[in-house]
Amino acid sequence: MGILLFFLFALLGDNNRLTRLGTLVHAQANERRVLAHMPGDITIGALFSVHHQPPADKVHERKCGAVREQYGIQRVEAMMHTLDRINADPNILPNITLGCEIRDSCWHSAVALEQSIEFIRDTLVSTEEEESMSRCSATGGGIPMKGKKPIVGLIGPGSSSVAIQVQNLLQLFNIPQIAYSATSMDLSDKSLYKYFMRVVPSDAQQARAMVDIVKRYNWTYVSAIHTEGKM
Repeated sequence: MGILLFFLFALLGDNNRLTRLGTLVHAQANERRVLAHMPGDITIGALFSVHHQPPADKVHERKCGAVREQYGIQRVEAMMHTLDRINADPNILPNITLGCEIRDSCWHSAVALEQSIEFIRDTLVSTEEEESMSRCSATGGGIPMKGKKPIVGLIGPGSSSVAIQVQNLLQLFNIPQIAYSATSMDLSDKSLYKYFMRVVPSDAQQARAMVDIVKRYNWTYVSAIHTEGKM
């Protein structure tokens, strides 16, 4: 499967993007978390489910399942393509290049929190480096090497239940979060999730839209299928 994926993206995309994506897709082979990274003046973080959630016998190891070719990889490619298009247009953000750091959430809260901690650690390390550089400049000492830039915000994850847990962590460090498919009504409470935003309507708004459709067409019999929890 890995060989087919690489062949496909070699045909459809450029070599640089293929390299960045391949690093993320083959994360499981090394039994450690790796990431896809694009350098830039501003770094945007992202949590996508590139792999399926851990199987029942691997949950305690947080070892993710198989690659999600469509749901996961397409979102990684979409983000990289969007940033490439923005950076190539001098009228959108002149003299500013957007970069990204994409990590795999595996549609699992423990993995997503683990990856969120990595984002936060980069932010804390960057803050310490800036303070160190300021002290060195004030004393006339040498300027230390600057490491990885912190993220200015996070896109994802997809699941509402996972997004809630990630937001509880990110808001402690004032990191904004934008979700693309988390629809839980709970996330609309700004007193609890003040750094959370989303680009999809909540479940309540979608339910009202469905009721309007039923009324508009005078349907008298409707069957509803739902799942429990905050997916």
